[in-house]
Amino acid sequence: MRRTACLFCVTFFPFAAASFAQQSTGVQQSQLPEQPQPQRALDAQVNAGAAPRSSPLSHRFWDRRNSWLFASVAASRALDFHSTGNMRRRGRNEILLTNEVVDNKPAFAAIEAAGALTSVGLSYLFHRTNHHRLERWVSYLHVGVCTFGAIRNYSLSSHRPPSP
Repeated sequence: MRRTACLFCVTFFPFAAASFAQQSTGVQQSQLPEQPQPQRALDAQVNAGAAPRSSPLSHRFWDRRNSWLFASVAASRALDFHSTGNMRRRGRNEILLTNEVVDNKPAFAAIEAAGALTSVGLSYLFHRTNHHRLERWVSYLHVGVCTFGAIRNYSLSSHRPPSP
């Protein structure tokens, strides 16, 4: 159990540290130097079709960080899919789903994909309601929990039925 907890900490805390570092380095709008008037007019012409930004933390939904986070969510779900299959082949039982669902590979793959898409959808919901920190944290937590579950699945010993 100690090894699993240590692996979880190594997996989860870099994401948390990166998020707190991002939050502490944000520049407030009032701290920015005043732009000269011609530059503002040029910016207004360039950004005429762009949506107005409501806060310094606002961003496009499919920016670089979210793309990497969603790719990480998909990778952690794929890791969970394979670790659960490995665990089942070694004779262990699944605790969150029934064994019949896990043994049906297309159904289990659809469940894993639905989990990843739900994470993206929840992030989008937070993005649209201007909860940008929560938007990122959905992915951070999803990656951490899925990776923890996969590490746990791989670290379980094989279940050997008793000899007759």
